[in-house]
Amino acid sequence: MTNDSGTIPDTEPLAAATDLATALRELIELSVVTTVAAGEVRAAAELVRAASERLAVARRPVEQLSALDDQAVGHRVFNPVSGVASALAPPVRIRRDGDGVVAEATLGVAYEGPPSFVHGGMSALVMDQLLGAAAGAAGLWGMTAHLELAYRRPVPVETPLVFRASIAEHEGRRSVITGTIALAESPERILVEARGVFVQPRPEKAEAYFGSITDASGRPAPPRRPGDAAAILED
Repeated sequence: MTNDSGTIPDTEPLAAATDLATALRELIELSVVTTVAAGEVRAAAELVRAASERLAVARRPVEQLSALDDQAVGHRVFNPVSGVASALAPPVRIRRDGDGVVAEATLGVAYEGPPSFVHGGMSALVMDQLLGAAAGAAGLWGMTAHLELAYRRPVPVETPLVFRASIAEHEGRRSVITGTIALAESPERILVEARGVFVQPRPEKAEAYFGSITDASGRPAPPRRPGDAAAILED
């Protein structure tokens, strides 16, 4: 397949970024479970520093979006929850489900809080993203104004989980969205309940927040949906 210029689209940058993120996730997980000798750990640290030096020779400013992002659909490859190119992200793959969204993921020991259980802050991070994705799926968007979680039971690491979210209320610029975390094998057994209030900023606020954002070429590119809902896979 060729584009309008007759050339083959270059998919290598995204593939390379995704490959790097995958390798880094593996490294992060191993770094918290390895029991090799201290000398081996130090040798690994030197290899990581050498890799960092190679990547540091060229970098984009924080106000500039990555060339790999697609703002038209809210696709952010470095999103810390759903980004395939983010080493911080599990990643969580979100898809439409009825009138809401659903996602599955397994969180490793790198996300541990209490021994053998997921850090509560990680649960909040993932649910904030899911609630925002539910807003996007409903054709809404907004920024998180309020987020509350009820931790019913601890969330185990290294265990398949299912995350759900849907719109509970919507009026004007304000949306109330609810969601849950449960075990994939027992989805009726709720571990965490979440409720978020998302508010679409007024035009002047959106300009103040995002007016300096540019695309990869430096052209002004304020996001159309500042809530940055994750890209949602089609059914």
